[in-house]
Amino acid sequence: MGNIGIADELNAFKPLRAVYGNVDGYDVRKVYREELVFWCEKVKVAMMHIGGYPGKYSPAARTLISLEKPRIFISGHSHILKVINDPHNHLLHINPGAAGKEGMQQVSTAIRFSIDGERIFDLEILELKR
Repeated sequence: MGNIGIADELNAFKPLRAVYGNVDGYDVRKVYREELVFWCEKVKVAMMHIGGYPGKYSPAARTLISLEKPRIFISGHSHILKVINDPHNHLLHINPGAAGKEGMQQVSTAIRFSIDGERIFDLEILELKR
């Protein structure tokens, strides 16, 4: 997120679930965890910042996925938007890219989708103005 002010702005708009990343300072780290697992409707979601992607998950991500068995795994760090079905782990891997103004990305991105019960649908890639 970069700083707690951004997190506070997002949380004022809609309830925020987030994990801290490698550029986040103590102000963010004291509020947000390194990993987060939660239920949205009937879908288990796991999040971590540096997780890799199917076939190249980080050791910590492999452990989290193995223990928690989420239907959705969200991770970032690369600033490269990816949405990959992972049939081996029976999950949808999502890297939303990078929404901020800082970083190497040419286009700032986010992903929006809906969950209803066990159904995940209407996945949409958003390109944001920098």
